This record gives sequence, structure tokens and C-alpha cells, in this order.
Amino acid sequence: MNLKKLEIACFNLESALIAQKAGADRVELCADMSVGGTTPTIEMIQKAREHLTIDINIMIRSRGGNFVYSDSEFEQMKSEIETIKKLGVNGFVFGILKEDNTINIEQNKALVELAKPFPCTFHRAFDEVLDYKQALEDVISCGFSTILTSGIFPNVMEGKEVLKQLVIQANNRIEIMPGGGLRSTNILELDEMVNANWYHSSAITDGSEITNPEEIMQLKNKLQS
Repeated sequence: MNLKKLEIACFNLESALIAQKAGADRVELCADMSVGGTTPTIEMIQKAREHLTIDINIMIRSRGGNFVYSDSEFEQMKSEIETIKKLGVNGFVFGILKEDNTINIEQNKALVELAKPFPCTFHRAFDEVLDYKQALEDVISCGFSTILTSGIFPNVMEGKEVLKQLVIQANNRIEIMPGGGLRSTNILELDEMVNANWYHSSAITDGSEITNPEEIMQLKNKLQS
């Protein structure tokens, strides 16, 4: 039986430590929850690596807002990957679109190449695309190993039909990792329909920026039931 896994989005060191202790399989480390995550500081990454034995994926995103980047922002993303690669991390999370909300193949491919040998996740910029079937093929062609998506809807429950279609179309060429409004109260229903291998949640239940260990345990329990 394929053991399903859970990634927790952590916006601070405290949440990352809680996530590991509560049984998360991987941490997505980022800063600035208010804009949906940006690149964390070098210090935060070093401290996380010092204390965590589970995998840590790092968000590379220079600012909130859209996912179309200027030349200087793109250069900044490149230099962040080059620096952070040396800090003992396990992967990177980013996503670049063109003005028309299609996948920017050229820029994404360059960052995926730069990140090697570390795997890359295309984040929820995917949920801005108009043609998700074409976008999936484009992301695969860039060399990503995972797509984090709510199925192009605001949350995973609204997007569950699309998530199911993405898993079928991906056909094990890339992991489809549902995330966005995923909680222990809906993960069973979602998994029944989508049947992904990885799921993603911030596991924040009280409006703070700190992950809830009980919620992580519940998510894990339901995935393994």
C-alpha cells in the first residue's frame, strides 16, 4: 500500500518545529503569510536545518502579488537558489507565469536547472492558469517534480474535480499535491476522490501564524486510515 504523505507550510521556525514533532513528512518553509509566502531569510533556513531531520523545501518568491517577474526579480530568484542550495535544504518551491497567465517555460526551466540536484515544486501560481491541461504539460516539460494546487479554484474542495483530472492526466509523471483550504475535516473526502500521494496544509486553525500540532496529527491519522 502506498503511504500517503503530508507537507506542512510553515511561516516561522516555531511552526516548523511543531510540524516535525507532530509527524509531518516535510516542511515548506516561507516567510510573510499575509501575502501567501515569500523567500525566508537565510537565518531562518539555517535554524530550521539545524533543528529538523525531516525534509525542508524552500519557497523562492521575491514578493507577494502576481507571478510575473521583472528581469531583476528573476535574477534575485536565481541568486537566492544558488545561495540556499548550500544550506542543506531538500528542494525548492516557485512558479513563474507569463502576462497571459500561461506557464513561463523558459524562466521556470532555468530555475529548475539551477536548483539541480534538488527537486522543485511548482506552487499555487498554477491556480491562475486558464488551460490547466496545457499548463500541466508545460510544468512537466520544465522538469518540476511536484505541482502544489487547489485545482484552479480558491480551495481544494471546490477544485476536487480538477484535482482528480490532474492526477489522471499526470499519470505518475509528476506529483499532484493538493493544498489550499485542506483540513482534517475534509481530507478524507478529498483523498477518496483525488487519490494523490502528497497533501499540503498550513494546519493553522485559529487565525494565528502558528501551526496546530493536533490538526497535523488528525491529518496524518486520516491519511493513514
